[in-house]
Amino acid sequence: MTRALLMSSSRKDSLGYLEHAGDQLALVLGEHDGRPKPTRALLIPYAAVSTTFEAYEELAKPAFAAHGVELTSIHRFDDPVQAVRDAEVIAIAGGNTFALLTRLYQAGLIDEIRERVTSGAAAYVGWSAGTNVATPSIRTTNDMPIVEPPSFTALGLVPFQMNPHFIPGKPVGHNGESREERLAEFTAINPDEEVLALYEGCALWVTGDSARIVGGREALVFGNAAEVRTIADGESFALAEIRGAVR
Repeated sequence: MTRALLMSSSRKDSLGYLEHAGDQLALVLGEHDGRPKPTRALLIPYAAVSTTFEAYEELAKPAFAAHGVELTSIHRFDDPVQAVRDAEVIAIAGGNTFALLTRLYQAGLIDEIRERVTSGAAAYVGWSAGTNVATPSIRTTNDMPIVEPPSFTALGLVPFQMNPHFIPGKPVGHNGESREERLAEFTAINPDEEVLALYEGCALWVTGDSARIVGGREALVFGNAAEVRTIADGESFALAEIRGAVR
């Protein structure tokens, strides 16, 4: 059974790195449903562009240590594929989604991560870019395509697209498209698909074929020529209620 925590962001308001996410991380890093508490987590910092993997590891470690879980970056292992196969928890950090997906393909990890998580052998934690790659494709990322991955196809841990870091409206003086307009473009081109948008600090907690919103705010669902609907904080729903691509 898939267990995946898909977070919109690594920060909320003026809080530190993952400081807002203690209760959210406890869903994965605590003892639940008779499952033993994990002791180790594998960090995949491949989205990092302007910082080192080592720096990313140090930045994320305290949030996991607070739950008694040791976080180790995948770059410290000689065999990244085996590291994924041995992982109790797979954590994919934020950064540039195009760089992340490219490196996952280069390391041969797409199928390995998907199998490990969907089989229930490992739990998944992603934030920002790490949430983008948990969807069927990276077509609804906010990032600049600084590299070209072999494919836009991603992990597909959930059957629908997501949009992290959702911010409504336009800043004063901004004449480009709003996020709502961008998502309307996506659903116009892909009318059979919907997009789940998450505000900063919020997350989707997936268990098997169902999920719920956590983090204190509702989530938004965008569909073609349809009124945006909301999913309340704490509300559980079937993943199939949000339309995804048939592939």
